Amino acid sequence: MPDRYDTDHSIGDNNIQRWGMDIHNPVFWITAVVIIAFVLYTIASPGPAKEAFDGAKGWSIENFDWLFMVGANIFVLFCLALIVLPVGNIRIGGADAKPEFSLMSWFAMLFAAGMGIGLMFWSVAEPVGYYTDWFGTPLDAPPNTPEGREAAMGATMFHWGLHPWAIYAVVGLSLAFFAYNKGLPLTIRSGFYPLLGEKTWGWAGHVIDIFAVFATIFGLATSLGFGAQQAASGFDFLFGIGDGIGLQIAIIVGVTLVALISVVRGLEGGVKVLSNINMGMALILALFVLILGPTIAIISTFGTTFVAYVSDIVPLSNWVGRDDTTFYHGWTVFYWAWWISWSPFVGMFIARISKGRTVRQFIVAVLLVPTVVTMVWMSIFGGSALEQAVTQVGALADGIGTVSLAMFQMLENLPIAGISSFVAIFLVLVFFITSSDSGSLVIDSITAGGKIDAPTAQRVFWAVMEGVIAAALLFGGGADALGALQAAAITVGLPFTVVLIVMCVSLYLGLRHEMLHVAEPARLSAASGDD
Repeated sequence: MPDRYDTDHSIGDNNIQRWGMDIHNPVFWITAVVIIAFVLYTIASPGPAKEAFDGAKGWSIENFDWLFMVGANIFVLFCLALIVLPVGNIRIGGADAKPEFSLMSWFAMLFAAGMGIGLMFWSVAEPVGYYTDWFGTPLDAPPNTPEGREAAMGATMFHWGLHPWAIYAVVGLSLAFFAYNKGLPLTIRSGFYPLLGEKTWGWAGHVIDIFAVFATIFGLATSLGFGAQQAASGFDFLFGIGDGIGLQIAIIVGVTLVALISVVRGLEGGVKVLSNINMGMALILALFVLILGPTIAIISTFGTTFVAYVSDIVPLSNWVGRDDTTFYHGWTVFYWAWWISWSPFVGMFIARISKGRTVRQFIVAVLLVPTVVTMVWMSIFGGSALEQAVTQVGALADGIGTVSLAMFQMLENLPIAGISSFVAIFLVLVFFITSSDSGSLVIDSITAGGKIDAPTAQRVFWAVMEGVIAAALLFGGGADALGALQAAAITVGLPFTVVLIVMCVSLYLGLRHEMLHVAEPARLSAASGDD
């Protein structure tokens, strides 16, 4: 039995070379037309658009909360099982494949793409918000109490720990395995070949890839728009220059221009360099807060966060008979929908950089290591912020006023606040650039039919589109338009939950095929040769 699937797929036959790009028909054209129509409608009627998509998002969360919760739990259990099962020994790309990137660069890239930017804001805002009941309290813990403080850290860690990274790991491993071990194109549809067969290259596959592009472009443009608002708030907080629409659009233009340079430089000279800068700057900022902040309280928070996460992970994962409905629907289910909507982007990017790792190494690096790093990060920033809230120091004593300012309000009460806040803004911007760059690589691959060497002009096109969409929505509709885009991205998460559950089945079938017909026969042959 060959190690590659015996398939006559002709996904590349649908490609059109035009305007210096390698365009896959019909995925490129359908996504482009729908995205343009969505942007025009949202700019023309931002209020009604937000209301319509908020309704769709609310309906999805209210009626299918159980599906989001069940799906996320399945992904965690599935990934943990892959670590201990024999398929964990399978190497992505074949037995002789070598990693393209060093361990640190690989981890830096996957972490920066996965959730680096979110941690810059929610590591402060979320624990303080739960503790002060500004966002609702998890598991009905009493606010402004030691019990509420522990529950706040446990819930924050729950939203940023094993579950989101398991979602990314399922998509990333599936795409990496089918592309590098089975010779299929690096695109979302390839993960379903064991179940769909040759239908993968027809309309069933087209629909899967189209939804993946929607989720990716909507998610990236939303983050870029909201991120511009957050960065503008930071500049205004530091320099008092205002945070109006002009500054926000200027930030988007600047981020997009730097992302274009990174796109042209490619994966090795672009995303890798930026990701390494990200991790270095993040480490410096974390050490600064740890050393110059309330060190004893932060160290104590390490243990508190771990214990709270372990003790609360099961009740927080439950979806039956919850009394904390406001928190459960407004945050946990919302987060799961958001992570799932981001999974095509992050998963495909992780797949692109993971050739040469074993399945076991992949799961440990994508699931367990980020969870530990996130716990340390949350303990440092969340612990420092909660200490200020508890001791009634600074603006956080009154809870969260503006989410985008929470990090800066916490840093304001530490030494050399101006320098640390400027570093935080710089780090935010570099995270945005990394997301834009890596997102362009992903959308480029999907709309080129799974090719990883599509023309540079195509990556440039998608990087520009992300910035144009975010800037146009901000200028034409402001927060309402961005809210509509975010609601649309989360709504896409509902069908993609089913897609990911099916992907688990397909991935297991593919890994079993590899064990039975490639890895084990190769091992027996080698043993026989030794004899």
